[in-house]
Amino acid sequence: MSTLTNRQIVLRRRPQGLLRPGGTELVTVPAPEPGDGEALVRTTYVGIDAAVRTWLDDQPSYLPPVGIGEVIRAAGIGQVIRSRCDRYAVGDIVTTLTGFGEYCIVRDDLFTTPVDGPAEQVDQRAVMSIYGPTGATAYFGMTGIGRPQPGETVVVSAAAGATGSVAGQIAKIAGARVVGIAGGAQKCRAVVEDFGFDACIDYRHDDLAAALKQHCPRGVDVYFDNVGGPILDAVLGRLARKARVVLCGVISSYLTGEHPGPANYVNLLSKTALMQGFNALDEWGRFDEAFTDLRRCHDAGLLVHREHVYEGIESCAEALNGLFTGANIGKTLVKLAEVQPVSELTAPQ
Repeated sequence: MSTLTNRQIVLRRRPQGLLRPGGTELVTVPAPEPGDGEALVRTTYVGIDAAVRTWLDDQPSYLPPVGIGEVIRAAGIGQVIRSRCDRYAVGDIVTTLTGFGEYCIVRDDLFTTPVDGPAEQVDQRAVMSIYGPTGATAYFGMTGIGRPQPGETVVVSAAAGATGSVAGQIAKIAGARVVGIAGGAQKCRAVVEDFGFDACIDYRHDDLAAALKQHCPRGVDVYFDNVGGPILDAVLGRLARKARVVLCGVISSYLTGEHPGPANYVNLLSKTALMQGFNALDEWGRFDEAFTDLRRCHDAGLLVHREHVYEGIESCAEALNGLFTGANIGKTLVKLAEVQPVSELTAPQ
């Protein structure tokens, strides 16, 4: 059996702000051999999410921080090329924590999920944008906490991003009027023209308070917050009675680690509103339910997705930084490999 080399990006220094040269290192090591109950996966796409940046800080979270010298953690998708696990056959497509690496070992655990269908026919970009953690986060946050109703006004920040774009579409499908918040004219156009929102506020150039008053004259019934900071505070100042605020992320402060409290939180009291955080992993047992509903909407043409794709393992750090400099529309991915026909993988070596 031929020896495979595995290029990986490891953490060398905890970042202050964006990833800088010298903070990570591209290393080449032999690809691991699967042991009993394990399979070897060749990564096809690495998903780039804001959570990756939080794992690089030495702070407790729902997963431990990435250690110095360890491969940077990230969720991705890939193809099983060797297997000693009954759960996975050679050729299967799976989602898992691939990390910033070309190969990884998987086991039959909650971190790895097989994708149904012949490998060559799997729409891997759709899986990463909708039928994975991104789609589940949008689904459970919006349907479980936001609970948009027909005729209500929903506001979504980071609306051009992977989670925000799906969350807003879910609210639109529910019959709500949906207003996005995004940075720059290009993103605002995509939010309206591609993702079907009713309007989009450019927080970089618009007077946010005035724009919220214009687009939400009766107040905000549901706010899906991905950014925190001043934008959260501005929307809290425009809440409708019995509003629901979904705390999904605080991308505005992931780089600094500073989380200024909102002054307008008193509106939660005066409007008898709810503000709640969540973690989609708490709903692991309901992922199939979420993906079934999302697939129904996708197949009916009610839910669309876009991806911003980088090429090659060397691009992972740039792709992660791009989330914080505003480079992406939709899901950010790094493409590492093509899917191989199963016949090639199972042919005698």
